[in-house]
Amino acid sequence: MKILKEQNKIESAELKEMTKRMYENLVKAVVDIEKEIIAFDAEMHVDLEQFLMEQENCEPKNLWGINLHPDFDNENFVEFDSMINLKPALGNRTRGIDNLEIRNKIIDIVNKFVVK
Repeated sequence: MKILKEQNKIESAELKEMTKRMYENLVKAVVDIEKEIIAFDAEMHVDLEQFLMEQENCEPKNLWGINLHPDFDNENFVEFDSMINLKPALGNRTRGIDNLEIRNKIIDIVNKFVVK
């Protein structure tokens, strides 16, 4: 597992290498929208969520699961689909992310760290 924060960056080529260890052509990631950090490179989003809570003192309400598709164009690079996104108390009742503001914040954070 790896965490990106502050000035850290990752190249899309490194993400492509990570996809070789996954079942599909994607890299699972969890974004903390409050602290603006990303953890990635695990089999399950819940592992990344737990990792961020333990290592960075992140709060579950700020953690959102995404999939990164390094072989896709910008529009399809980020996929909003994870079981950890089920947050009925916050109004999110799907595996996706229904709130457009949160989705845009995640895209901004991903673009801050991933060099395509």
